[in-house]
Amino acid sequence: MKQSKKQNSKILNLVDYIKNRISYYTSGVWSDPRQTMGVRILRTINLSVNSFLDRGLQLRSMSLTYSTVLALVPAIALLVAIGRGFGLQSYLQDELYNIFPSQHQAITAALSFVESYLNEASQGVFVGAGIIFLLWTVISLLSCIEDAFNAIWDIKTQRSLYRKISDYISICLIIPVLMICSSGASIFMSTTIQDNLYFPFLSPVVNVLLEFAPFFLCWVAFSLCYLLIPNTRVEIKYAAISGIICAIVFQIIQLLFVNGQIYVSKYNAIYGSFAFLPLLLIWLQLSWLILLAGCVLTYSMQNVFTFNFNGNSDTLSIQGWHSIALIVMCVIAKIFIKGEKPLTREEIAVKYSLPIRTVNSVIEKLHNAGLIYRVKLDNGSFGEVPAIELQGFTVGAFLESIDNVGNKVIVADLQFLYPKLFEMVNPIEKRFYESFSTLLIRDMPLPDPAQIHSLLIARSQKAETRN
Repeated sequence: MKQSKKQNSKILNLVDYIKNRISYYTSGVWSDPRQTMGVRILRTINLSVNSFLDRGLQLRSMSLTYSTVLALVPAIALLVAIGRGFGLQSYLQDELYNIFPSQHQAITAALSFVESYLNEASQGVFVGAGIIFLLWTVISLLSCIEDAFNAIWDIKTQRSLYRKISDYISICLIIPVLMICSSGASIFMSTTIQDNLYFPFLSPVVNVLLEFAPFFLCWVAFSLCYLLIPNTRVEIKYAAISGIICAIVFQIIQLLFVNGQIYVSKYNAIYGSFAFLPLLLIWLQLSWLILLAGCVLTYSMQNVFTFNFNGNSDTLSIQGWHSIALIVMCVIAKIFIKGEKPLTREEIAVKYSLPIRTVNSVIEKLHNAGLIYRVKLDNGSFGEVPAIELQGFTVGAFLESIDNVGNKVIVADLQFLYPKLFEMVNPIEKRFYESFSTLLIRDMPLPDPAQIHSLLIARSQKAETRN
């Protein structure tokens, strides 16, 4: 009897231990103030998985697949047009045949579409409209990619129209040139250098470099996407780590895609020359999914200690919004009054243990309310400073300012339709704001970041003791 009780006790303890571990890995790790490698890895995995599942990446990859199909002929036309200038048009065509070995007829038809497109876009009255449509389709695809990346990074502000036009046109022109130059370099290394190599034992080294070149270029391409496309400052090391992981996965997917085309030849009787289309669409969606997943991973690694799922802005109450907005405003005001260097939104989140997503949303709201503005710092990042006079700025005025951000037309319409209701509510609402008129933002007490860290350590130790 005693032995069975001991066994039951051990089983219950084991079950409790497993539950505690699962709870820690899924949610408790966000309350752990330690910045160790283990905590970083757990948070990165946790944030990546949750972000991948919560951000609708499947739908975004489908949308980008559709945009890619729409821009496919203009994009290939742009590549072929630039390739003509370098005398590498035939090489580009050969590469397409190599990528789609079992679809010679379909590639020939696609290239005929491209040739007709270029002829129509470069003759008569169609020259201007053709070039504009070509650039529009490619630029719209890049705009969709930027929107997807900005959504992953919780960025509300987009590039200006001038920056979009200049950046996208630069990408449209530079990427094909780099691809052609890299192809030319491969041809040069495989023919000229190897044929005139004075040291025969170096030939295997050149062969290895040629084999590694596509992977290296793929890594650079992914890394540059994660570094340059989001409208925010991304650290190079995180973009490079995500880039190399995605390059490996992409090369595997591409290898499966190329080798898998021999199996679609049996469907030629059904689909004819377009038998490869279903496989192409699957490959496109997987490729976009890899790109977006890498962006999520980059975001996760860079924001692993500034993110808190417990403070998810999607489920935050109005009181929670007011509380975080007040803390952020007080932090910005205190730093300004002390004459210290303005903090970035990431630094505010880290030093004062605030969830980065909510801080981003709050700061955008403070900008829209005209309470703060951003200044460029020496390292190229942007700090936040007050945009109003702090001498007599009260908590009541602050709350009233952020509560009135947004479209006020509907409020005016409601007051017109329901006058009796608002005659009763408006005076009470006014007295609510006036009740905070004796509290100045500049006088609000804030703990130091070191005190906040100590409180988190103490709470974490108590939780470990209970467990």
